[in-house]
Amino acid sequence: MENPIYADIVNKIQAYATIIIHRHLRPDPDALGSQNGLASLIRQAYPEKKVFVAGENEDSLSYLGSMDSIPDEAYEGALVIVTDTANQPRVSDKRYVKGEYLIKIDHHPNEDPYGDICLVETQASSSSEIIAKISFSTGDKLPMNDAAARLLYAGIVGDTGRFLYPATTAMTMKIASKLMQFDFSASDISQMMNTNSLKTANLSGFVLQSLTINDVGVASIILSQEILGKFGAVDSDTAPVVPLPGTVEGVLCWGIFVEQPNGTYRCRLRSKGPIINEVAKRHGGGGHPLASGANAKDESEINDIILELEELAIEWQNTH
Repeated sequence: MENPIYADIVNKIQAYATIIIHRHLRPDPDALGSQNGLASLIRQAYPEKKVFVAGENEDSLSYLGSMDSIPDEAYEGALVIVTDTANQPRVSDKRYVKGEYLIKIDHHPNEDPYGDICLVETQASSSSEIIAKISFSTGDKLPMNDAAARLLYAGIVGDTGRFLYPATTAMTMKIASKLMQFDFSASDISQMMNTNSLKTANLSGFVLQSLTINDVGVASIILSQEILGKFGAVDSDTAPVVPLPGTVEGVLCWGIFVEQPNGTYRCRLRSKGPIINEVAKRHGGGGHPLASGANAKDESEINDIILELEELAIEWQNTH
């Protein structure tokens, strides 16, 4: 059954002359796909409206669009929509609060229910899937187009790991199938997502060779600034290596700990079974049950996170 909030969102889109769409910091394909996909839908359906996309550019995902330069006065009387962002501190461009009306569209656990309208569907694979459903459900009020279909499909592919992750449902495949009926190359999207720079390829080899795997199936690796420097890499280059430990036999859950220039660590946590987002919350983060992010102030806190993952792995193995 169609979610009645879909119609509420489209009604607000129809009511406002200026619409500004935000998403989270350090964008991934779903953040950019949902943000730019929604912008494309609105621009085609309502060409008289001013539609902006806000946030920093991500060069590695430039094929999913670029951001607008937005004057402060644009927010006066504007509708602001934030996609794919669970928590307000993660919204890119803090001016999102300066509009007249705020809508949240997301698929992460709704622990920060901000916005005048808060549409959160945790069963959805991605925010791109939700926005595609809004379009398909509301017909000629927000009709799908080729450009939006390409962006939303890319967002779904990104957040499902090319349909490999447990978040992939029958609805996900149904939506993806409908999007593929539009004029874009799904194989080109997959190829772009599957192509890494030489430095990322070399870093990937290092991760697989250097991964520590303990006897309960917890894998980990610390990517220090020194290691990143050897490969000419920075934090944003590490995203493609995050799924790699999951391809190794015997790995149940894992953490990739990336040192930041200030000496703290960005913690990327993943799991094939144990629920890990509570661990992430205890260390300044959060996310999905099987895919979360956190922060560690030093290697001692990293060791604490690994120990907590080990406890979860043991508990999970004892009950499965």
